[in-house]
Amino acid sequence: MDKIAVLIPCYNEALTVQKVVSDWKKALPEATVYVYDNNSTDGTAELAREAGAVVRHEYRQGKGNVVRRMFQEIDAEVYIMTDGDDTYPAEAGPAMAEAVRERKVDMVIGDRLSSTYAAENKRPFHNFGNTLVRSAIRRMFHENIRDVMTGLRAFSYRFVKSFPVVSQGFEIETEMTIHAIDKRMLLENQVIEYRDRPAGSVSKLNTVPDGIRVLRTILALHSNYRPLQFYGTIAAVLILLAMGFFIPILLDYARTGLVDRIPTLIVCGFSVLAAIVAFFSGLILSSLKQKEKREFEFRLQQIARWEKPLRESPAPAVRDGSEI
Repeated sequence: MDKIAVLIPCYNEALTVQKVVSDWKKALPEATVYVYDNNSTDGTAELAREAGAVVRHEYRQGKGNVVRRMFQEIDAEVYIMTDGDDTYPAEAGPAMAEAVRERKVDMVIGDRLSSTYAAENKRPFHNFGNTLVRSAIRRMFHENIRDVMTGLRAFSYRFVKSFPVVSQGFEIETEMTIHAIDKRMLLENQVIEYRDRPAGSVSKLNTVPDGIRVLRTILALHSNYRPLQFYGTIAAVLILLAMGFFIPILLDYARTGLVDRIPTLIVCGFSVLAAIVAFFSGLILSSLKQKEKREFEFRLQQIARWEKPLRESPAPAVRDGSEI
């Protein structure tokens, strides 16, 4: 079991990967640095190996697939995940690792938005998208997460081994954040100094398509993690719409004794029925969610039993860059 594992998912980061690996090895000499190559075509894997990283591969495209592979394969007391584009400071690593080891924090979030992100990032829609996602998470889940989309995070063993990876792409950061909130994991924001990509380095994030996927993921996770709130809101909207259309019909009937808008009345009736179905669906799913939370607590106990012997056993010897 590694003391600290630095995880770097990479796709075509030949320009920066060697510097990133070197920086993290310098900042955390006791750490094992893993680079997971995701079908790069520019020699990223070879350059990472030359810099001293342990190189492995994930052949299914997408950051979520890479994270799934990393979390399954690596056992460590502390995990730090960063990007291979040299935008996150390795100097933040020791403090993040200390938070996990000493204060038992389950996820340390590298907060870019409270420092230099707005000034350094040259893509205004990315700034807007990050703010929008952060606001949505705060409103839906009532948690003070300052940077949902950051690529620099530290994790505990129990978070990594209890996190079910579903997303395949850049939605993975949102999924991790909501999972931690829902499961009452201990979270901590750590302000970091963000720097934009160097000249010649290209972002793999497609602002509009990936932004839409992230927002869709938030809605899907909201319905899964807060079903009563989600479906209750739908029920309330349907009831309000039905009342808004029904009141004029009722007033006309009180005045004339006639109902002139039969189709509207029928739609109001179906809207009320749909609201009732939505509300009780939320109740049923909420009960199932509570049962799942209890089962999750038992899984955490099992993970704790796995972790103890791993901590006591010596870490396997891994030569820098030795894996293919």
